[in-house]
Amino acid sequence: MDDMLPRPKNDVVQSLTRQDLEPLSQLELQARIQILTAEIARTEAQITLAADVKAGAEALFRKPSAG
Repeated sequence: MDDMLPRPKNDVVQSLTRQDLEPLSQLELQARIQILTAEIARTEAQITLAADVKAGAEALFRKPSAG
C-alpha cells in the first residue's frame, strides 16, 4: 500500500540512481558496491522481519477452523 504513495523529492534511492558514476575511480566504485550490498542485506533482513511480524499477527487473529 505504501508503494502507492508518491516519493518525497529528496528520495535517497532516486539520488543514488541519478548520481553520475563517471568521475568515480575504480576504488570508489568498489566501495560503493560494498556499501550498497550491505544495504541490500539490511533491507532483505527487514523484509524478513516484517513478513514474520505479519505472519504472527495473522496467526493471532485467524479464526479457528471448524471441524
